[in-house]
Amino acid sequence: MNQETSTPPEVGKILIEEATKEAEESLQELAESLKSVQEDIGQICELASEEKNFVAAFLESLLKIMHPLNATIPVSPSVLSGDAERIIQATLDPTGTLITLYKDGKMELKDLSEEINRDLLVSVIRDTMPKFKQFTSAYRQKIENRIKFLSAVTKELQKISKAFSTLLAK
Repeated sequence: MNQETSTPPEVGKILIEEATKEAEESLQELAESLKSVQEDIGQICELASEEKNFVAAFLESLLKIMHPLNATIPVSPSVLSGDAERIIQATLDPTGTLITLYKDGKMELKDLSEEINRDLLVSVIRDTMPKFKQFTSAYRQKIENRIKFLSAVTKELQKISKAFSTLLAK
């Protein structure tokens, strides 16, 4: 009975070799996996730095464009978190701050340049850029109308001034 349960030395040696081989393969897979994680983390760091630079450049450009216009752009509540039904109004100001007014009177300011708000920034940009185009077109039209008005008034005033100068010269 003792012979039936005991393992011959060659079989035991084979089992140990297989276990050692499996452990080495497992260790090698773990090392490869960790190396892959290390590469991913390196790429994440590079991408995060690049993203930060793009966000800063975007917000700097937005400020340069919007500041002279002295305006904010409305943001659709539906692009914001699950609180859309609680939101009265949301706007993007020239500094890249999202201003949200709630029905309960609460006001929330979110700095979209912060890393935690990057997904929200992308949603807000997708929502506001078509509105921004409409806004700039309307602003251009407003200036054109003022120029048209001032041009007409100035021409008439110049005619009156010339006539008045002629009258005084006599």
